[in-house]
Amino acid sequence: MRILIAPDKFKGSLTAVEAAAAIAEGALRVYPEADAIQFPVADGGEGTLEAAVAAGYEERLNAVVGPILAPIGAAWAIRADAFGGATAVIETAQASGLAHMEPTPANALRAHSYGCGQLIAAALDAGATEIVLGVGGSAMSDGGSGALRALGLKPLDSAGNVVPLGGGSLADVATVDISGLDPRLAGVKFRIAVDVQNPLYGSDGAAHVFGPQKGADADAVELLDAGLRNWASVLRQATGRDVNVPGAGAAGGFPASFLAFSTAALEGGFELVAGLTGLDAKLAVADLVITGEGSMDSQSLTGKAPIALADAAQALGIPVIVVAGRILVTPEDLARHGVVAAAQLLDVAGSPQDAVANAAKYLTWVTSQVLEGA
Repeated sequence: MRILIAPDKFKGSLTAVEAAAAIAEGALRVYPEADAIQFPVADGGEGTLEAAVAAGYEERLNAVVGPILAPIGAAWAIRADAFGGATAVIETAQASGLAHMEPTPANALRAHSYGCGQLIAAALDAGATEIVLGVGGSAMSDGGSGALRALGLKPLDSAGNVVPLGGGSLADVATVDISGLDPRLAGVKFRIAVDVQNPLYGSDGAAHVFGPQKGADADAVELLDAGLRNWASVLRQATGRDVNVPGAGAAGGFPASFLAFSTAALEGGFELVAGLTGLDAKLAVADLVITGEGSMDSQSLTGKAPIALADAAQALGIPVIVVAGRILVTPEDLARHGVVAAAQLLDVAGSPQDAVANAAKYLTWVTSQVLEGA
């Protein structure tokens, strides 16, 4: 029996790699002769880099400027292809993530994506001809302007002065000086993984929907939204491109700048990562799939990695088992996606604190129990 063990992260307790190892231990207790293939998955947000590294990409580490100027170390990955090029994988959360910043109104206005641009420059220096950008978990609402700053662009105010970094300054941008913009941007293929359809600005745009998660209060949200609206206008004047499109509001509007100054394309996160890591080949030879994540809830049913994987398995007639920290959807919901059995850690742990503290142990035990009962 070939068991494909392909969980997403259990946020706050286990990485996807750690979860896969714990699930594999539980599966092998029940089927000791099975071939347990550990293959972490992601949907384009946090965990994308980990999935790429697990699939054979070379991990690298660079010192970059964090979202509020403190220096941090940020990982990314690269793998050469058969045609003389290379694909790099970069997560916005690594260099410009909310984990690197206290979410306050002041920080929400200051936060920027400069460090992401530094990682892109490092990937270009390493010979990347394709760059996959996993967006999610970001601290900034700067429309990707900080990243372009790191790549040579200068946003200028009406007096010709360079405006400060951060989404709170975007409303002051009158024009952009592109004379120093890295020319390699025109020749590299950017693939941006998004799992939301929010536009750049407006009532359902980046600032209004995601700004409060980053510490923005009502006043800061309005300032950020006005800035993103102005940034879109400046980009349109500079390139002739309308960047206020569905998906451009992901990661504080990060895709917008690359939609303007490169041939970037927005892609569904799970499908992009699946193709990047070769998931289809692993799925094609599986007899059983075990997947899961920290919280299996209504958002999971809208294309998050575990359910998207279950749908792919169902299309091939492969049964799916789900193990999760908690399950907030009905058995009928899961059954429609080909899930034949499911269990959650909270039933075992008794409290969220216990589930987090002993997640690997409980995950192993729950996996063995649900397999025995399936």
